[in-house]
This record gives sequence, structure tokens and C-alpha cells, in this order.
Amino acid sequence: MADSGRDRCKTGIAGLDSILNGGIPRGNTILITGSCGTGKTTLSLEFLVHGALMGERSMYISVTEAPEKLVDNMITYDFFDKKLINEKKLILVDLQEIYVKLGLEKLEFTLEDVNILVSQIVKIVKELGIKRLVIDSITSICYRLTSKEEIREFILHLGKELSDLGCTTILISELLHSSEGYSQYGVEEAIADGIIFMGNLERRGDLLRTIQVIKMRGTTHSRAKYVLDLTPIGVLLAPLLKGGSSEVT
Repeated sequence: MADSGRDRCKTGIAGLDSILNGGIPRGNTILITGSCGTGKTTLSLEFLVHGALMGERSMYISVTEAPEKLVDNMITYDFFDKKLINEKKLILVDLQEIYVKLGLEKLEFTLEDVNILVSQIVKIVKELGIKRLVIDSITSICYRLTSKEEIREFILHLGKELSDLGCTTILISELLHSSEGYSQYGVEEAIADGIIFMGNLERRGDLLRTIQVIKMRGTTHSRAKYVLDLTPIGVLLAPLLKGGSSEVT
């Protein structure tokens, strides 16, 4: 699809913004998908931090990990500044607390429960003026939904409401090594505006992290696979050369 002149939400990760011809089209809902240890959470948090530094209030909703533990893990990165949290420019939310508040402490959600959850997330985003949102992980929420129809309704409803508020959203999706496609249920990937696939590639005894933009509505983009390196200064990307090696440019 040709670029439409839409406002871009710069990720702040130079290599990724270059791949996307300037960044993610603002208001898009993006699925970042991959197996364990591929760097999904780190990339998503750097996206939020850069947004906060640029004056866009950002929010991370953790489904399975306590925010305090997340902060401890992020302190090792130079790009992370705890002051952003203290100044409420970067807001960390524990979804379990939202479940308790809404009375959603159950193993399975009904469609009514899904709508209640979406309404609460949208309410928080609207009241706090959130412009960048990460939900980690969408898979953990989908475990509680009983059908693909409910998963479809949840993601469609959430994505539309957040897009209308001008919020650019990243949904982290966990993949099993044996999974086919880009999501566990086959629904998420069809609905999302974009898919960023993160994987592992074994070459000459080394396990390389890789990243590839599979689709992105609203912009032209490279579909090449890149090597991703998690460094103290943040995420770095390098072209994947023949034979599986990489060269930083």
C-alpha cells in the first residue's frame, strides 16, 4: 500500500522507523508476535519510553508480570529513566488489579465481560490522555475467551476505540515454537493493522534474534528480515546477510 501522508508515531528505534518509512501510522493496532526470549517486551517498552520522552504519555498494561519487577529489569538499559514513571509520563498498570476492580476474577469471560474490560481500558486511556499503549500479552487475555468470535470482537472493539482516541497500540502475542502463522488463534493476525514478527535464527552455533515487518497498513515498508540486538543503549537492527550473518550500518 502506498504511503497516505498519515501522521507517524515514531518508535524511536532508528532501524525500525527506517523500515516503516518514518514510523507506525498513528492510531494503528500492531501485533508484535514471537516466541519466548525474542525481545518483544524490550522493544515495546523502548517504544513507550521514546514516546514519553517526546511528550506523548505512554502506558504499559502488564497481564502476567508485576510492574515492579518490570522496572527492575529495565533499569539496566540506558534509555530507561525511572523519572518518567515518577512524573507519570510512563504509566505501568497491573491488569490483575483491573480484573479485581471489575469483578472479572474468573477463568472464562463472556462477551459482556469482554465489553466491560474494553470499556475500562478505553476509559483509562481517555482520562489520562494516553497516546501509546502496550498490552503484554494479548495472548494471556485471549486464554480467558471461549471462542474465536469473542477474540475477534475483543480486538476489533478495542482497536477501533483506541484508534478513535488517536492512540497507537501494541499487542504482544506469545507464540509456541510449533505454532504456524503469527498468532495462537489465527484471529489476531487478520484483525491487526500491522504484524511485526520476532524470532530466533540459529547460525554457526549462535542464536540470533530476528525481526521482520510482515504487514503494516497505511505505509509502504520493507519485508526483509533483520538481526535484532538488545544492547545497553537499546534495540539495534542490522541487515541479515547471506549465511545468517549481520552487518551494522
